[in-house]
Amino acid sequence: MELRLEKYCGQAAKLSRSQIKAALRQKRVTLNGQLAKGGEKVDPAQDVVCLDGKPLCWQQHIYLMLNKPKGVVSATRDSREKTVLDLVPQEYRRPGLFPAGRLDKETTGFVLITDDGEFAHRMLSPKHHVEKAYQALLAGSFTTAMAEQFEKGCVLKDGYQCLPARIKLLEQRENAMVEIVLREGKYHQIRRMAAACGSRVLELKRIRLGGLFLDPELKPGECREILHKELLKILTTSTPRPQETP
Repeated sequence: MELRLEKYCGQAAKLSRSQIKAALRQKRVTLNGQLAKGGEKVDPAQDVVCLDGKPLCWQQHIYLMLNKPKGVVSATRDSREKTVLDLVPQEYRRPGLFPAGRLDKETTGFVLITDDGEFAHRMLSPKHHVEKAYQALLAGSFTTAMAEQFEKGCVLKDGYQCLPARIKLLEQRENAMVEIVLREGKYHQIRRMAAACGSRVLELKRIRLGGLFLDPELKPGECREILHKELLKILTTSTPRPQETP
């Protein structure tokens, strides 16, 4: 696969078009040891592109961790609503980006944004059972009966029986703060599970995908690249640890 030099530099160094043009004019870019003029074709598997003498590492796919805020839809585009892709900084944008593992408009927290369809399929495929962990504020009190229903698999109002899930009480005040861990992702599943148990979700935040936790340094609406070693954690599970409340 070959790429235009400008596209290679933009993706590898996270530069804007104007910054790439400026770097070329200033003779800061080399291709295989020779000064680059612009417009050259680059084979990422064989060619070496340097900026200011430092090799640029190009990745075929990009993986972003977004801390989704309320009021944003998990879609690639929407004519009426702000989408998660609208929150992606310009330096990370590239064709084919999409949210893998969507959250509804009012749910906050960890959304994976990528252009790697194969990885997203592995993560979302039911046969892989990748865990998704949430913190939820439930109306009223947490009960033993609710825990038992989650553990054996809630039966939703439409008759669907969910896979066994884990629910743990974190704090009980007027309402119950709980942690919920699922291995599937049906439409509005946690809200429907709570309703099947006679409760209601007041706040919901996804805090973990597989073994990778939402970065506590990310403010709502912010995102960052996921490192390779972090990416591998998504396809595994880990022991949940306490996180901030929604």
